[in-house]
Amino acid sequence: MIIQKFGGVAMKNEAMRMICINHIKEGIHEFDKVVVVVSAIGRYGDPYSTDSLLQLTDAFSSSTAASDLVASCGELIAAAVLSAELAREGVSNTILHGVKAGIWTTGDFGDGSISHIDTTSIIESLKLTHCVIIPGFQGIDKDGHVMTLGRGGSDLTAIALAGALQASHVEFFKDVPGVMTHDPHEAENYSKLDVLKLDEFLVLLDCDRPIIQKRAALHAIKTATPLYIRGIASSESGTWILP
Repeated sequence: MIIQKFGGVAMKNEAMRMICINHIKEGIHEFDKVVVVVSAIGRYGDPYSTDSLLQLTDAFSSSTAASDLVASCGELIAAAVLSAELAREGVSNTILHGVKAGIWTTGDFGDGSISHIDTTSIIESLKLTHCVIIPGFQGIDKDGHVMTLGRGGSDLTAIALAGALQASHVEFFKDVPGVMTHDPHEAENYSKLDVLKLDEFLVLLDCDRPIIQKRAALHAIKTATPLYIRGIASSESGTWILP
């Protein structure tokens, strides 16, 4: 199987989600089983984006179980919408969230860590369908509360699942065609890198706009998980990041 991770830009509207659906269909055709991890729909200013939901949590004096519950809703909405659209396109799928997703966390609300993943429900679901959708950015703590995984936490969800499920690799779909030599938002002259080692990739994440969460990349090193970063709407090859 593979893990496919779709970020907020990829999920932002129905046209973009149709592109996601085509990537999922291709993944199923090639690998048979696909676990899809989604971020919240859109970016800052969009009603269901994580940033918009986090604004609602300003009413809380600190990160709490209640504030994490609010912050986690964006991914749940994204998962439900994508699931319905996949079904409409004839792709059987199921959503696993909360305890059923099996992602157990520890640490502080707003910045939790994954302690372990119970893959039982995911594996049982994959026996019945080709695609399982899991909301990113969140897990369940020992008391049953939703706990979020920090900025970019959906990346950590995807890579941790790949390690637990022994997936072939994780595909990240971005608004750039791969890993660049320079930040396209800040430089005019840049080129795409075809292959990187994970430790080389880690150095590139020390910037204001890392292409994936650095903590997620560290987990990929720990589990020797290959990553493939590619453009959501591009047919050209992306960047392989290998152990």
